[in-house]
Amino acid sequence: PGDRFWDEHAGIVLTSGPMTPPASPALRLHPSTARAYRCTCGAQVFFRNNTCLQCGRALGFDPWLGQVLAIEPDADPGVWRAVTQPSSENGDAPQQRYRRCAQIDTPALCNWLVRDNGAAEGAAAVFSCVACRLNRVIPDLGLDQNHEPWRKVELARRRLVSQLIGLGLPVEPPSQDGGPGGLVFDTLASLPGQAPVLTGHAQGVITLNLAEADDAYREQVRSQMREPYRTLLGHYRHEVGHHFWDRLIRDDPCLQGFRELFGDERQDYVGALNAHYQQGAPTGWASAYISSYASAHPWEDWAETWAHYLHMRDTLDTAVSFGMAPDEVDVDALHYLPSVLQEEPAPEVDVFLAMLNAWTRLTAVLNELSRSMGLPDFYPFVLSDTVVRKLYFVHGRVEPFERTT
Repeated sequence: PGDRFWDEHAGIVLTSGPMTPPASPALRLHPSTARAYRCTCGAQVFFRNNTCLQCGRALGFDPWLGQVLAIEPDADPGVWRAVTQPSSENGDAPQQRYRRCAQIDTPALCNWLVRDNGAAEGAAAVFSCVACRLNRVIPDLGLDQNHEPWRKVELARRRLVSQLIGLGLPVEPPSQDGGPGGLVFDTLASLPGQAPVLTGHAQGVITLNLAEADDAYREQVRSQMREPYRTLLGHYRHEVGHHFWDRLIRDDPCLQGFRELFGDERQDYVGALNAHYQQGAPTGWASAYISSYASAHPWEDWAETWAHYLHMRDTLDTAVSFGMAPDEVDVDALHYLPSVLQEEPAPEVDVFLAMLNAWTRLTAVLNELSRSMGLPDFYPFVLSDTVVRKLYFVHGRVEPFERTT
């Protein structure tokens, strides 16, 4: 397409082909949520690890630093400290004491740390991390068959929460006075003779059907729903999108801009979903929506676009954290200019487009790697101009939080 070439304002010579030159050095990507970590022994460790497999040191994730730390017992019972104190932009960080999340000793295997403020004494005190405090209802862990599904669910949910924190978005349970704005999670198992649990969101409560942790069940539903992919993390990112619509859009001046781009959310929601399930997506839906389900209602369009934005950001963060430079990949990929956004060149536009164009280059290579293994494409999506503008709208709601962190 003719409007997707670099022009001279970017310092790049125009090209008549699809080749995408690397981004300006000023726009190099930096992860908002680091995804590559190392133990003090030098071994690679990962987000889910609570022990270094090479040296045996205990590990814990500090969500506010966004780092997996090697930790060791402090002099006080139940208290831990980092083996090597992490640094900060202002020099060495003050000595930080931690408690381990109580859920490390449950099937959740939570490796997150709780910063110790000295409010409770003794190793017997129970501490829950910022992610586990958001759980309101959990499966019956007295049943062995719930242990493995719960572990998978919690790993996906902690990944979500860590990204929200990394982006600077508000993550807290409801206030004691019952005020609006809080976020909680219910994970329920369907019982014989009762209505099946429906995954969804209502007023800050995200409900997940525990059966979604079963790969065979999830694949069966994915096939029936004709979805390109279906994952636990995808569920959480979609449903939390509904939560953040309430927080960021509903009572904000940007609501009119939302309606112009996504549609009027005041239309009958239940009727729109029923029509979608009975009639399917409209012909040509891909020209305006990221998925067929997004065409059902403006709320679903927002949630699907929001989830896609989080997918993009976390995958790019992971790639960059491991030293990959998507803007230097030698591949022909679709390239977007400010004209696609109907915007003049500006710093905020350039930052978004640097991310988006790095994404198109990275996914082009990842798709080829999948094909090399005889697997379906890693990224079975094509971003239309309208979808790009919707992603930019999401970016505009997230970026102010990220800028202040």
